[in-house]
Amino acid sequence: MPSLLTIAVVVVNWNAGDYLKKCLQSLKAQTLKPSRVIVMDNASTDDSVQGLEVEFEGYEIVRLKENTGFAFANNLAVKRAENCDWIAFLNPDAFAAPDWLEKLAEAAENFPEFTSFGSHMLRYESDQLDGTGDVYHVCGSAWRRDHGIRASTVDRKTGEIFSPCAAASFIRKDHFEELGGFDENFFSYFEDVDLGFRFQLKGYRSLYVANAVVEHVGSATTSRYSDFAIYHGQRNLVWSYIRNMPGFWYYLPQHVLFNLAALIWFTLKGKPGPVFRAKWHALKGLSRVWELRKKTQQERSREASGVIDKMDRNFWAPYLRQGHD
Repeated sequence: MPSLLTIAVVVVNWNAGDYLKKCLQSLKAQTLKPSRVIVMDNASTDDSVQGLEVEFEGYEIVRLKENTGFAFANNLAVKRAENCDWIAFLNPDAFAAPDWLEKLAEAAENFPEFTSFGSHMLRYESDQLDGTGDVYHVCGSAWRRDHGIRASTVDRKTGEIFSPCAAASFIRKDHFEELGGFDENFFSYFEDVDLGFRFQLKGYRSLYVANAVVEHVGSATTSRYSDFAIYHGQRNLVWSYIRNMPGFWYYLPQHVLFNLAALIWFTLKGKPGPVFRAKWHALKGLSRVWELRKKTQQERSREASGVIDKMDRNFWAPYLRQGHD
């Protein structure tokens, strides 16, 4: 039976090169056709959006005049999708299997108690996994479950996760808008974990869908260890912890320790500048984020213990894990 869901697929592009067309070609081949496909181009300086209107007739190509960031561009696209009930977010360097959208829609219809859905993400042209849902640790760190592990050795079943990776996720539009979407102060990096955290606080649940498959290049436009990625990732994880963590004072020592470890680790990697700037700017934004915290915690619907139960509490996990982003 065909899905009755109205779905907009959102792709935010910035200098993704040929990957963008490959991504859109994978959408064109979907067994379940979305109601809309919205491509937001963040003022790319390459030719990645050239000729898209001809090759992908009917897709909405929006060219922004400046790089507004991943969070802002996604939020803007969701506002444009006023006639859709569901949003599928797909990175321009992620290539969906033909039944990807169909499987996500089936999961949404079969599990109506869930608000957001994550994909089975494979590394592009590799036998390794890119991730099977996001893990959040009580110290404020987060990572993609199973990242870097050989796919043939993992047999994950569809099941509950903390949050989905925004590179290939499926979210109820009304709940996304209710919580204000991605935090635009983040610009990019960690905004999906932050949104997933806020979903958890409201009692909204997330499901990993084992048969909704994408291949993901990852860090196609910005290197994982670029100054840009380090700065935004390390700053934003502090802001997310401050705003959202229900056991704030109890777990604060672990958060401080993790941040100190990050300062040391990135310094040893020859990247002291971006990580020290990240932490300094995170502290400079403390008053703004603390005001957000007050509102977020007042509106929380789930007990603190219920949220913390969904986190990783193994003290050593953030330091011992290998192969994760």
